[in-house]
Amino acid sequence: MAYEIYLKKNEEKRIINGHSWVYANEVSKIENKDKNGSLAAVYSYDGRFIGKGYINHASKILVRIFIRNDETDDEEFYLARLKAANDYRLKLGYKNCYRMVFAEADNLPALIVDKYADVLVIQCLSLGIDMRKKLICDCLVKLFSPKGIYERSDVSVRKKEGLPEIKQVLYGEVPDYVQIDENGIKMLVDVKNGQKTGYFLDQKENRLSARKYCGGEVLDCFCNSGGFSLNAATAADKVTACDISRLALKNVRDNADLNGFKNITTLCGDAFEVLRNFRKEKRKFDTVILDPPAFCKSADEVKDAYRGYKDVNLTAMKIVRSGGFLITCSCSHYMTATLFEKMLIESARESGRIVRSVEIKTQAPDHPSLLCAEETQYLKFFVLQII
Repeated sequence: MAYEIYLKKNEEKRIINGHSWVYANEVSKIENKDKNGSLAAVYSYDGRFIGKGYINHASKILVRIFIRNDETDDEEFYLARLKAANDYRLKLGYKNCYRMVFAEADNLPALIVDKYADVLVIQCLSLGIDMRKKLICDCLVKLFSPKGIYERSDVSVRKKEGLPEIKQVLYGEVPDYVQIDENGIKMLVDVKNGQKTGYFLDQKENRLSARKYCGGEVLDCFCNSGGFSLNAATAADKVTACDISRLALKNVRDNADLNGFKNITTLCGDAFEVLRNFRKEKRKFDTVILDPPAFCKSADEVKDAYRGYKDVNLTAMKIVRSGGFLITCSCSHYMTATLFEKMLIESARESGRIVRSVEIKTQAPDHPSLLCAEETQYLKFFVLQII
């Protein structure tokens, strides 16, 4: 018999408003018994039905609700949810590469599906979704007929679900690199070993916006496989792409060659040290781009992350030519937009430069956020002019 989860008094308000997570410490009692990872029904303290989701006793998030009526999680259900998610992206004009499913924001908690041309890459971030990945893959094949489906569930968050990290081909053929088209630029995406699912699709529109700020000499720090670097190269005289990963820099060079760009050079090194060395050498750039990985992955790390963001942004401000631009980002939702802006204001004051805000954006529309779930709003993109 299916699990029945009863919440403590008043714990249902956040969930009724649309949030999907039910924490173990919010539960007053559990009735009936089924397999871990099965579909469980959630009720308020006084017995009102709230919704259904997959249960995992090993996780602090006991249930992730994604059904709020009498539906069940069969093939027909998944076909409808996956099609609805993709239809939304098609309506926005996405074609070649985009996030097809964004977990909670598409009412499919813990499931990520990214489209790279004719290859799909999925992440299964909870026990319930992991148990149903064959069903999900069958639905993806039936709906979209991809050349291949690759699983990139090699993320540490799975440990909280009692799951191992894993990478594997789930369907068809998956090459080491998939060629996509982003903003008219050809990119080779390393779907098997690249960051996340192979590429950072959430910055697509921001990379296009960055072009107008990229005349003269550009320094792209934390460049990864070169998304910002290549977009900058369409407008800049010279782009220096910096990353600590030699594999990432090889990808930058390969992508530059693919597009015939001759104005991109690579620099291997720690971005913090590279920026400090440029400052000591009194080297200046017309535009500096900072798109680092998340400096904090939990609330406990915010103070240290704040110092890290301030260090790198303060130094960057000092090496931008007068009239030039600093393009700076954060992808950690724990570093809120308010906190990130506070850090930038402090950095500007301590840099001795006059800094004005030119453009502020967030993640791409194929990564929508839920107003009821702040965890889904994570990306900050600021363009600042250094006077």
